[in-house]
Amino acid sequence: MTITTAMVMAAGVGSRMRPLTDDRCKALVEVGGKALIDWTLDTLAGAGVTRAVVNVHHFADALEAHLAARTAPEILISDERDQLLETGGGLARAAPLLGREPIFTANIDALWVDGTQAELPRLADAFDPERMDFRLMLARLDHTLGFDGAGDFYLDADGRLTRRGERPAAPFAYAGVQVMNPGVLAGRAAAPFSTNRLWDEALAKGRMFGQVMDAFWMHVGDPQARDAAENRLRSIS
Repeated sequence: MTITTAMVMAAGVGSRMRPLTDDRCKALVEVGGKALIDWTLDTLAGAGVTRAVVNVHHFADALEAHLAARTAPEILISDERDQLLETGGGLARAAPLLGREPIFTANIDALWVDGTQAELPRLADAFDPERMDFRLMLARLDHTLGFDGAGDFYLDADGRLTRRGERPAAPFAYAGVQVMNPGVLAGRAAAPFSTNRLWDEALAKGRMFGQVMDAFWMHVGDPQARDAAENRLRSIS
């Protein structure tokens, strides 16, 4: 499956990234001389995405001006200046722009360097809309930087996901990118809510799957993680 549309989640305030976000949104924080939003959009474009919907809120004018200089993919703006809608509400607001075919959704603080096989085509190729509403990119906890959680999911033999729940740890973290059937947004109001609500519904139906990354995953969520990501990128360049 070739996916040509993506939703890029760029509206967050970026409070954990301060002081780097005192004068800009998190999407415009640079890693290795390139803004996080451009790392994300370049990776999506390389995977065949021709249209990206980007939601804006914090320092929205500066982000729009930055995006206007890009030539690929085509950028459409989902405006959340009036109210920050969280991840699920942001998707619901953007739904009229996303179309009906499966899409990528991507967080701007997820960064990696592809190995012999690019991660996003791997994620898309095995997406089966007859069985799946979501297919998440997953990182092994021992193959990450900047992630200090106990893990999010277990992966069954058939690729289905279950949450960590009350267990002390799980082997995989959500790596910030997924393939989503936009049909799950039908009838959703553009009000603040988390994507977790959509995930819980898909989990209950057995329609949520995952793909473990081969690449090393960097979660660039705070200044220390940004510095660590820059050091790693220099070490492998």
